[in-house]
Amino acid sequence: MADFIAWVLVIAIAAYACAGGTDYGAGLWDLLAGGAERGKRPRRLIDHAMAPVWEANNVWLIFVLVIMWTGFPTMFQAVFSAMWLPLALAAAGLVLRGAGFALRKPTRRLAQRRIYGAMFAVSSLVTPFFLGAVLGGIASGRVKVGTTASAHAWANGTSVLTGLLAIAATAFLGAVFLFSDARRFGAHDLVDYFRLRALIAFGAVVVLALIGLPVTHDDARYVWDGLTGGWGLLLIILAAVCGLATVLLVLRRSYGWSRYTSVASVALVVGAWGFAQRPYLLPTSLTVAEAAGAAHTLRWLVIVTGIAIVLVGPALVLLYRLDTLGELEELTAADTGAARTPGDNL
Repeated sequence: MADFIAWVLVIAIAAYACAGGTDYGAGLWDLLAGGAERGKRPRRLIDHAMAPVWEANNVWLIFVLVIMWTGFPTMFQAVFSAMWLPLALAAAGLVLRGAGFALRKPTRRLAQRRIYGAMFAVSSLVTPFFLGAVLGGIASGRVKVGTTASAHAWANGTSVLTGLLAIAATAFLGAVFLFSDARRFGAHDLVDYFRLRALIAFGAVVVLALIGLPVTHDDARYVWDGLTGGWGLLLIILAAVCGLATVLLVLRRSYGWSRYTSVASVALVVGAWGFAQRPYLLPTSLTVAEAAGAAHTLRWLVIVTGIAIVLVGPALVLLYRLDTLGELEELTAADTGAARTPGDNL
């Protein structure tokens, strides 16, 4: 049961990396869209593309936390004791990001929209970086039971690189999805706008991955060995193939399959990381068996997880499908034309 729950945890992390990651990437492109006039149309597209699903995407994060503290309380305690500062910064970014996104659209004063927009955009950069830094600290073996909080646990080469990779990967996902959304909503001039950004983001992922090879080899050797052999290596190869396929599809302006291949590339990397750490949750100090909670707790967790998959899973799939088909919220001609709204000059 402990192994089953551990893999459920990995799958949930992959789901959050893909679903939430797409939103974070959209926030990054919002930040880089330019001034009020220049960035108005991309930001309108981002608002409408995200609006139907951005709250649902955070369900996966809640699921991850519940699995951690219920199924693996020892791991939960160790991680949150050693990494409380980056996790607190990530949580603050998550709250400010949601508040900024929710408040900027109905706000009529330009100055206030800028403040809320900055909250949303900057937090979309901060949150994935610190979540990635935490994963990097875990992968490098710096978190053990009893480890006290210090910058050493998360401000190191592996953590910084993983945080930057998280930002680049979310930027890649966000641009690929917005590339498709621009065509779906009829904002045809934004198709090439986000197409170019998807290619740039993929280039950043490749560069950071190449930089990470010697860093991971020296600083996270156990995970390195897992990623360069067995199932870990196979999934990394498949992730690379999916990434390259996404680039080809984007170049050919194939709007449907590019989403699936981009999501697969990120999900496969998370899966490879899960295989690379086996049998440890905290390399190389805490195994899955050692971290597992009481047997009766795991049994109930398996039951509740199964019920959640049956009840919530189809609803989320339907939500994502309806959103992909553009059935949840239409982008009007006024929106794609960046029509002026009351208070634009205030």
